[in-house]
Amino acid sequence: MGHVLDAADAEGLTVGQVSARLGVTVRALHHWDEIGLARPSLRTAAGYRLYTAGDLERLHRVVVYRELGLGLDRIRAVLDDSAADVPGALRAQRALVTERIDRLRRLGAGLDRMIEAQERGLLLTAEQQAAIFGPGWDPDWPARAGERYGGTAQWSQYAERSASRGPEEWRAVTAAVAGFERALGEAVDAGVAPGSPEADLLIERHRKVFASYFPLTRRMQVCLARTFEADPGFAAHYDGIRAGLASWFRRAVDASARAHGIDPDTATWQ
Repeated sequence: MGHVLDAADAEGLTVGQVSARLGVTVRALHHWDEIGLARPSLRTAAGYRLYTAGDLERLHRVVVYRELGLGLDRIRAVLDDSAADVPGALRAQRALVTERIDRLRRLGAGLDRMIEAQERGLLLTAEQQAAIFGPGWDPDWPARAGERYGGTAQWSQYAERSASRGPEEWRAVTAAVAGFERALGEAVDAGVAPGSPEADLLIERHRKVFASYFPLTRRMQVCLARTFEADPGFAAHYDGIRAGLASWFRRAVDASARAHGIDPDTATWQ
């Protein structure tokens, strides 16, 4: 217990004054006092803590070491153990700080890619897009898609996936889509009927392949298939694979939806 002095005559700082000076909470000061890490040397007659200049110096060291990431037990050892390897403890902490900085830099780079993906949709140069998606690919499509769909949950999901992909990953996605579209054309050639087990397998495959962009529910798939049939650009693409494929795909999706208790005529994007 420190000396008991009258508050009017005591030299020292109160807990509140120390808290304001060092930028630590009163609660932290009380805790450090309770565990014996940094106790005030003086008390007023009323029992209030008063910190001397020496106490303040110790507290300052506690704050510095804490900001460097040392735990309270380690700080106590550094301050109280004359045999403690202070440079060694600081070097070890420096290594941890360096690792943390590297991790934060990687996180910052990831956030930059995520922001760019949310704004651009596709983090590939025009040359990379042409090489991966083919000479018929329109490099302005991601920007137009962002203007149309930006702000939707699906655009955010698409951007999250795009941010983590480089050219090789996009080549794999493109190969999966191309393989699926070949299977669709072969199904039409083979006379596979919408609603048949073979057609239903293709509809399930479509949902899995499309998940490379964002999760596709059955109701959303119905809406998408109808867009493929009604939109001239999409219809031209699918009918270019096989004549009538856009309509066949829409009917196959409708049949699959009905088999799962969904009325395709009332399905909405959800």
